[in-house]
Amino acid sequence: MKIHIAGIATETNTFAMAPTGLAAWEVDHGDGRSAEAQRWHEAGRRLAARDGHEAHFGLLAAAQPAGITVQSAYETLRDELLQRLQAAMPVNAVLLVLHGAMVAEHYPDCEGDLIERVRALVGPGVSIGVELDLHCHFTERMRRNADIVIAYKEYPHTDLVERFEELWALALATAQGRVRPVTAVHDCHMVGFWHTTREPMKSFVARMKALEARPGVLSVSFGHGFPWGDVPEAGAKVWVVTDSDQALGSRLAQELGQEIWDMRELTAARPSTVDQAMDRLAAHAGDRPLVLADSADNAGGGAGSDSTFILQALVQRGIGQVALAPFWDLGAIQVCAEAGVGARLDLRVGGKLGPLSGDPVDLRVTVRAILESHWQSGLGGHPAPCGRSVWVSTDEGLDIVLISRRQQAIGTELFTGLGIDLTTRRGIVVKSSQHFHAAYAPLASEVLYVQSPGLLNTDFANIPYRHRCLDYWPRVASPRHHADESRAAC
Repeated sequence: MKIHIAGIATETNTFAMAPTGLAAWEVDHGDGRSAEAQRWHEAGRRLAARDGHEAHFGLLAAAQPAGITVQSAYETLRDELLQRLQAAMPVNAVLLVLHGAMVAEHYPDCEGDLIERVRALVGPGVSIGVELDLHCHFTERMRRNADIVIAYKEYPHTDLVERFEELWALALATAQGRVRPVTAVHDCHMVGFWHTTREPMKSFVARMKALEARPGVLSVSFGHGFPWGDVPEAGAKVWVVTDSDQALGSRLAQELGQEIWDMRELTAARPSTVDQAMDRLAAHAGDRPLVLADSADNAGGGAGSDSTFILQALVQRGIGQVALAPFWDLGAIQVCAEAGVGARLDLRVGGKLGPLSGDPVDLRVTVRAILESHWQSGLGGHPAPCGRSVWVSTDEGLDIVLISRRQQAIGTELFTGLGIDLTTRRGIVVKSSQHFHAAYAPLASEVLYVQSPGLLNTDFANIPYRHRCLDYWPRVASPRHHADESRAAC
């Protein structure tokens, strides 16, 4: 059998100021040379060799989360993906590696639009499987046009390849007529964040996996939703794919949705304030550093990764032995690169992109290291390029990493690759919501999630939505649609 693998993936923060244009995309035209595409080429070739099938690769494009994608950029990528698929036909199955929360001008549901066009191109007899990030908006258009949709189960996303392997197997089984997948969906009418590294979500993920071993159950997914995507079908949803048993899927989806609802208070976000985090850091005297997650300035959610609120607090409180990363600051990097390693200079750091970035901070720094092509371990362990990067330090003991390719903190190489020994620091500040956790938690005495001012506001009850239904928890204590799946009143 011939399996065609393609995808267009980004996460759109509809409240972000900076749009996502074509230049923001890392595009692989089928040769597997881009860093993001390598993961899927390696997995596809391995699975094809194991099972005796042909893996064929089309367009694979990815962009760092930001604002709404420019219409022409989406249409250019979409049309090339479809053209390459048409040139590859006939195929037995199409596997689409998507995100699920991409929004473009005039396209509130890019993934639904793309899947629908793929279905129109290949016809009803070709199996279509879709892999989504769990921070997705699972829409009826996606469900209607795909045979199987699977979301990551883990946050941080440590199971991308594992879910792709699952999708491969189920799409093949569908193409061979061994299963007839049907999907049941339960809308939880909730907005939130669910960290799967701790209870009760850790056990919930185990329960989803256990249910997949039951006869007739093919796949179970919990799409957390992306809180900063203002689209009509946003929000947390559970869906169950069964083999021709819609009633079983509906029952399990509702049961799991009820479990998510019942533990809403246990899983609710309760981050520390900046002042509380500074108090903890100032008093910290353990053998291992305290890790502070600056969640509101997470580039992985569309933020600028240049906010200075925590940096300002550290300077004002005189707290040293702290490493901070990453700051996306092209101007500061250029100044340091021209000065050279060892130079001492006055440097203005951060605060470039707008009010939610805070004010720039003026520091007297020493340039400790410059790398023209820095990297960190990304999701799935593949290198994530940081571009030209600089380590500067202050006399007060602050170590700051500046990067030229905007992204969040994921791997510890972000610091150590420049020469920073994290084990000697009192604190580590990472601009990330959760993807840092797998690499940094083992180093930490404790992980604190900090709510600084920023684009990724976790006051979910008061996000200024204009397009999605406002009848959701925690904005509403008991959404009237929780028991009634009709959305007519919205």
